[in-house]
Amino acid sequence: MAILTELPEEQEAAIKYDVFLSFRGKDTRLGFMDHLYQALVNENISTFLDEEEVETGEELKPELARAIKSSRASIVVLSKNYASSTWCLDELVMILEQRRVSDHIVLPVFYNVEPTHIRKQENTFREALFEHKQRIESEKDVEKKLQGARKLELWTKGLTEVADLKGKDANGR
Repeated sequence: MAILTELPEEQEAAIKYDVFLSFRGKDTRLGFMDHLYQALVNENISTFLDEEEVETGEELKPELARAIKSSRASIVVLSKNYASSTWCLDELVMILEQRRVSDHIVLPVFYNVEPTHIRKQENTFREALFEHKQRIESEKDVEKKLQGARKLELWTKGLTEVADLKGKDANGR
């Protein structure tokens, strides 16, 4: 399996997971993600699923960044409400950065969404980004506003980039 390719010894020590799963829980947690996670585990593929690995009370963000960096691959399940979560968008940016700096494999799964809607930020993706933009523009703190604008740019580029990757279609499954 491509996910389990050999890595140089120094990289191997940092690897803790074969796969990191990125998904919008309200769209996919019950059903699709449960089945995907179980299928990966049944194949002895070490898989990071936030609810399974992050301890209650632990800071989530640093733990997610560590999990992404210590994974060989990420499966990004893009669903209709994925872009409504700043958390998902931040994960996506981290995953794509890891892809650029290492041999990290990224497999997008288009769950009842069209890649073109993600690439062009149409439908629910446009709506979500518009809401994020409005929230950012209403920010009073200048530094937070600039930081938000930069994130919005990264999120937009990230969605375009992930939609351009070869992925799997999971419509109606």
